[in-house]
Amino acid sequence: KKLALEIEGQTYFRFPVQTDLIQATDNIVEVVQRYTKGLVQRDDLVVISEKVVAITQGRAFRISDIKPSRLAIFLSRFVHKSPYGIGLGMPETMELAIQEVGALKIIFASVIAALGKLFGIKGLFYRICGPKARAIDGPTENTIPPFNEYAVLGPKDPDLVARQIREAVGAHVAVIDANDLGVNILGVSGPEVDINLLTKLLKDNPLGQSAESTPIGIIRRAEET
Repeated sequence: KKLALEIEGQTYFRFPVQTDLIQATDNIVEVVQRYTKGLVQRDDLVVISEKVVAITQGRAFRISDIKPSRLAIFLSRFVHKSPYGIGLGMPETMELAIQEVGALKIIFASVIAALGKLFGIKGLFYRICGPKARAIDGPTENTIPPFNEYAVLGPKDPDLVARQIREAVGAHVAVIDANDLGVNILGVSGPEVDINLLTKLLKDNPLGQSAESTPIGIIRRAEET
């Protein structure tokens, strides 16, 4: 991905930050502080993958430990399988969605989504279920082990996490869910973070989501000359 990106005549630099494997025993604030030390400047924006935040919150579950219900097995059959991630297209991740959102809401969203498809309307399921369902990640071959065998929920209290990291690193912060299909900004450290601009800056998924080991990024506005 390109390091520099121009939006509306202004150039921004996106610096991926490589880390060691982040695990459930890590403190995400300390992790970000350690790996951005000496790199981040006051007016920078630090972005963190929602997946590593969730992992440090104990919200990653080994697939073999998840026991899907009959409802989860049934509904997962109708989920579109994307080449960029299985999403809720397997019984185990659908079971997590049912636990996170509630069975009634999942059933309602499924019915509305099925009706929507008859009229050529897509995306109704996730619009109804909301970001909690959308943020669930299933296992992929390119994910770094052992998390290639895990499903991960979205992070808890991402706004709070962003504020805590801001206090530690002294820069603006956002918790993001970005992949090759799109970008969702889950949490920000304050109203000074321009979500629309940030979405454009992350549209090409500059951090990657496979074996890059770059769950943290620094975005810096280029100085005008």
